[in-house]
Amino acid sequence: MGLNKKTVDDIDVKGKRVLCRCDFNVPIVNGKITDENRLVAALPTIKKLVADGGKVILCSHLGKVKTEEDKKTKSLAPVAERLTELLGQPVKFAADPEVVGPNARAAVDAMKDGDVILLENTRFRPEETKNGEAFSRDLASLADVFVNDAFGTAHRAHCSNVGVTEFINGPHVVGYLMQKEIDFLGNAVENPVRPFVAILGGAKVADKLNVINNLLEKCDTLIIGGGMAYTFLKAKGYEVGKSLLDETKVDYCKEMMEKAEKNGKKLLLPIDVVTIGEFPDPIDKADVPTVVVDADKIPADREGADIGPKTVALYSDAVKNAKTVVWNGPMGIFENPVLAAGTKAVAQALADADATTIIGGGDSAAAVNQMGFGSKMSHISTGGGASLEFLEGKELPGVAAADEK
Repeated sequence: MGLNKKTVDDIDVKGKRVLCRCDFNVPIVNGKITDENRLVAALPTIKKLVADGGKVILCSHLGKVKTEEDKKTKSLAPVAERLTELLGQPVKFAADPEVVGPNARAAVDAMKDGDVILLENTRFRPEETKNGEAFSRDLASLADVFVNDAFGTAHRAHCSNVGVTEFINGPHVVGYLMQKEIDFLGNAVENPVRPFVAILGGAKVADKLNVINNLLEKCDTLIIGGGMAYTFLKAKGYEVGKSLLDETKVDYCKEMMEKAEKNGKKLLLPIDVVTIGEFPDPIDKADVPTVVVDADKIPADREGADIGPKTVALYSDAVKNAKTVVWNGPMGIFENPVLAAGTKAVAQALADADATTIIGGGDSAAAVNQMGFGSKMSHISTGGGASLEFLEGKELPGVAAADEK
């Protein structure tokens, strides 16, 4: 599909003020950034705008800002500092409690071609998440051109990614990161090289209802793991013991199994599971006693916490022959070293596959990176929620707001 949107390669920004929405929503502990993947991912677009002689005005949100107290810990100042080092040129921080205030305006007025400034956390303005017109106009007043490179918030219609496009008269385009996300996820869902295998894990069936439904129309094989698998096993009439279960979704799971059969799709469920007596506390506790049982023999007093070895073999085999694989959600309690084996094995299978492998953000991205498989994947999405909505087949407001080619 590679949505036909204009990108930074289609515009001339020389001498123009460019508002670039990035995703700098990074973890900051005691003023230090503990994971800078999102900053690094934004560099190609920023460097391109600088090289082309734009006056680059960066903006992003950071976390949730509910109280005045939050503002003390949610400033983007540390991001400006680290970006200065990563870019190798000064990134001036425009400290303004109202984001677009006297500091920001003065900084923009003083800009020369190729300069970069960063505005304060867009959520310091309560209108941001409500897409309020006043803040959209304020942001727009700073710029001639708008570039959206924040896939992580593309599924939300906020001032800084959607509202602002109504008031900037110049072009509205996507950056390189956004383009890459659209190309990989879009092509995987709309135009995959087959066989196309989708793997869904994680805790809740409810989060993935529309994804399961949409993927059963698009993929050849759908693999289910993680906590959500037990509602499917219950739908087959199995005892699931103390495992995670969504009673309200048992009928839905039955329907999906019927849909798979009717559409000639494979729907793979665990055939054996690793069970535990009680949930590990703390979660990364190193000695957790486990018993592996067949999926239809889970004892009433135990809970499933990972896929078993026979299931690992079944799932790995399905991945081995695939040409496109999309994976969202871990296979078990992956934060625990004993209960991470299934997730790790699936990551290994993707790393070894001769296929386009796409990791849909969130916990699966964290797992793949922690386990050292990151560089082996074709694409790791930077947006968990956004990639899920993409896999549901929804149009994302942040993408829709960009100009067509």
